[in-house]
Amino acid sequence: MTALTKEEVRKRAVERCRERGILIPTFAELRDPGAVDPAVVASLQGVDMQAVDPLNLFRISWHNDPGTGGFGDVNAIEIPSELTGVRTRIVGLVGKHFPTGAHKVGAAFGCLVPRLVSGEFDPSSQRAVWPSTGNYCRGGAFDSALLGCQAVAILPQGMSRERFRWLESIGAEIIATPGSESNVKEIFDACWDIRKNRPEAVIFNQFEEYGNYLWHYAVTGPAAESVFRRIAGLRDRLAGWVGATGSAGTLAAGDYLKHQFPGCRITVAEALQCPTLLFNGFGEHRIEGIGDKHVPWIHNVRATDAVTAIDDEAALRLLRLFNEPAGHAELARRGVAHSVLADLPLLGISGICNLLAAIKTARYFELDHSDILLMTLTDSVELYRTRLAELTNERGAYTERQAALDFERCLAGATTDHFKELRYTDRKAIHNLKYFTWVEQQGKTVEQLNALWNPSFWEDLAGELPRWDEQIAAFNRETGVLGRIRNRASEKRTGRI
Repeated sequence: MTALTKEEVRKRAVERCRERGILIPTFAELRDPGAVDPAVVASLQGVDMQAVDPLNLFRISWHNDPGTGGFGDVNAIEIPSELTGVRTRIVGLVGKHFPTGAHKVGAAFGCLVPRLVSGEFDPSSQRAVWPSTGNYCRGGAFDSALLGCQAVAILPQGMSRERFRWLESIGAEIIATPGSESNVKEIFDACWDIRKNRPEAVIFNQFEEYGNYLWHYAVTGPAAESVFRRIAGLRDRLAGWVGATGSAGTLAAGDYLKHQFPGCRITVAEALQCPTLLFNGFGEHRIEGIGDKHVPWIHNVRATDAVTAIDDEAALRLLRLFNEPAGHAELARRGVAHSVLADLPLLGISGICNLLAAIKTARYFELDHSDILLMTLTDSVELYRTRLAELTNERGAYTERQAALDFERCLAGATTDHFKELRYTDRKAIHNLKYFTWVEQQGKTVEQLNALWNPSFWEDLAGELPRWDEQIAAFNRETGVLGRIRNRASEKRTGRI
């Protein structure tokens, strides 16, 4: 069979989106919902925020208002000093209010859409493969369901049961690889097997796809900037951006913030049980959602200022402290406001990891009340209820005595151990670790690796965003879906339907 040209594939994608009523938002619209067509905004009313509905592509945004179903300020919460023990203001962008309950659906969008609108993916005949440790493959499965194409989710078998149940409910094919959070190599091995045996499959590897980086640069970075400008006083400083290494996508928001605020630092967190960046280490850990044992291709290491390792035991203890009644009682006794207690379930395990990394950052750099640290809260406790049940079965009921111990050990006792401020040579050493995964194993070249060390590479990459938005706009004009949405909105407004 003769292979289709990119233009032929693109025409098929246009037809599929026309058939299914899919209008693709631009990166600019996801960054600023004020740019979204009013007919689309009106049509979103009454559409459940978690529904597999094409309109919910416009909710792959930090601006979703869970109360009204419309758009508003960026969802963010501040963790007070009564809980953190530091004077620095620590603020997390909330990922729960995205479709799928995690912001990773944005990374999946960023990886898929550029290929879709340029004729590099045919949803009518190809399968979309999403290698992940959990949330990214759920985001990919969501996007695939909208397109009516088969999703293949690859994730370690040791991940939380909530992830598997959701994937099953949406009809994704699941490939469960050996191990748990830090077994990324096994995920990559499964991808190579698919490349060899399933030519109809297209792999969207978040660890190397620049769309992941650019979605966070274009959408998460400006969202973080807007939060800072909303809450900062005249003399406040944006001291840093804190994120777990994971696929390195969220670290791109730090790159954006450094351009806007030159004094902003980037701290990268990982698990102490698998300290790849800190010690060239390896191991197993329980902080779900942050990957390990390699340096992601899309990590702009030269921009990283510090790395820190977080004990997974601390993250799990705080998961209980933040969600068990005895934990809330202990925190209330220590002066934590009830409004803050109500927000603590917005922190999943990786969000707790980021919080601990932010506390370490504040202590190490001796930040004060005029400093603000920003981070993401990728998902919420809703994806870890089974983990809480497992901890109860393993350790018994959670008591206020245990809550007091966990507060003292994990929060008040958080120190600057396992924290490293990076010199130029430290950054270069971490960057060079990419060679062993990406050149030796995954088919990249030394020339490509060397290019990533040049700051202009990442600046030029960000410069591609306007062109991507132009391609999306042209694609949408060919589908004609926006016109149909406008007509329906007009008919509804005038009472004809």
